Amino acid sequence: MSSSSAAPRRGDRTDAAGIRPPMREALVAAAFQLFLERGYEQTTVDDIVALAGVGRRSFFRYFPSKEDVVFPDHERCLADMTAFLAASPEDADPVVRVCDAARLVLRMYAENPAFSVQRYHLTKKVPGLRAYELSVVWRYERALAEYLRGRLGGRPDGILRADVIAAAVVAAHNNALRSWLRSDGRDDAGAAVDHALGYAQSTFGEVPIAPRDEAPEDVVVVVSRRGTPLWQVVREVETAFARD
Repeated sequence: MSSSSAAPRRGDRTDAAGIRPPMREALVAAAFQLFLERGYEQTTVDDIVALAGVGRRSFFRYFPSKEDVVFPDHERCLADMTAFLAASPEDADPVVRVCDAARLVLRMYAENPAFSVQRYHLTKKVPGLRAYELSVVWRYERALAEYLRGRLGGRPDGILRADVIAAAVVAAHNNALRSWLRSDGRDDAGAAVDHALGYAQSTFGEVPIAPRDEAPEDVVVVVSRRGTPLWQVVREVETAFARD
């Protein structure tokens, strides 16, 4: 895959209409052009800003490190996911809700398939980027788990179940996403992710949520000898209820 599919040629920092791209996008484009031409480790921040035609200060205004320029949209996507979960209706099925939240990540990748495929191949070659990507995935999983903990925390094994469901949803999503990336973006990403998340939903099923302030039901058991007169049994029941 040629570098021109992700970035302008060296020295050409305008698009076909002669319009200079926004600085953030120009930095990403310059970075990926150099990563593909020279390799990630051989490219410095100074190289990137020189090609983009900006200063080092401008780079660090948008990206804390060189690794961050490889994953420019994850912070926005994580914020969108957190807001989506925070706005969940009280009666929403939590498993369905976290699956829908995971689809926001797919949407981010599908917005620019060529870029996503290039990044996939790049991260496979650079161990440091793979480790960075795993840390990003962990943050998505934590966002899902925090939402689920809030919904399931009051139930038996609620925290355990929340963490397991979050991990399963992320694993299902990533399995489908990597399959799509390996196809170089030619397969139907939406169908693959829907199938994978559907498997996660069917595995854990609908999770009924009882109101948190609902008290457990009282059960009264009265034991009487066989042959006890009915009036005496009734009196014993009445006495038991009266103790409350």
